[in-house]
Amino acid sequence: MNYEQARFNMVEQQIRPWDVLDQNVLDVIEQTPRELFVVEERLGLAYADIEIPLGHGEAMMSPKVEARMLQALNIQPTDVCLEVGTGSGYVTCCLAKLGAQVDSVDIHDDFKYAAMKRLEALGITNAALRQGDAATGWTVQRERYDAIAVTGSLPEYRDCFEHQLNVGGRLFVVVGEAPVMEAMIITRLGENEFTREMLFETCLKPLAGTEPKPRFVF
Repeated sequence: MNYEQARFNMVEQQIRPWDVLDQNVLDVIEQTPRELFVVEERLGLAYADIEIPLGHGEAMMSPKVEARMLQALNIQPTDVCLEVGTGSGYVTCCLAKLGAQVDSVDIHDDFKYAAMKRLEALGITNAALRQGDAATGWTVQRERYDAIAVTGSLPEYRDCFEHQLNVGGRLFVVVGEAPVMEAMIITRLGENEFTREMLFETCLKPLAGTEPKPRFVF
C-alpha cells in the first residue's frame, strides 16, 4: 500500500469534509504515519473510515473523530495535555506534536508499553505514559491541565475532568449511550465558571470502567 497516498486521501476525503480546517491539525495528521499504530494484520485498515480493534474490546477512534477532537481542543505549543485512554498511542503522538507535554494513562498495561515503543520509534520525547484507572480523574502526574482528551465515551456527563482544567483549559468528551452520543467541548472560564458546547453526534466505545450497566427487561 502507498501509505502517503492513503494518508492524503484520508485527509481530503474523510477529514476535510467533516469540517476540520485547522491547518495545524491537518499538518500533524498528514505528517503522522498512522500505519505504525495498528497491528500488522490490520495495516490495510490504517486509513479506513472505521474504528480499528486494538484488543481488550477497545478500538481506535475513526480518523475524522480524532481530527475533530484535536481541532476542538485547539492545542497551543505551550499546552500541557492529559489523555485518558492511550489506546494505540496515535492521538498521544498528535497531542505531543501540537503541545508542550502529554500525560497519557490507560487501564491496560500492554497498551501503554506498545504505545511507548511506537512513540520512541518516532522520536516523541514529550509524552509520559502511565497505567491506571482514570475513569474518575487523574491527579497522579499533576493537578491541572490546559487540555484534556477523553478517548472513550461516558454514559453520562461527570464533572471530575473539568475540575482538572486550568482557567482557559478545554476538555473533549463523548457522552451518552449507543446508538446516539454527543461529543462535547468544555471550557473553564474561571474557577467556578464553565461553558459546555455540543459539537456533533457520534458513537464511541465506552471508557473502560464506565460501561453502562445492563438493563433488565421483564
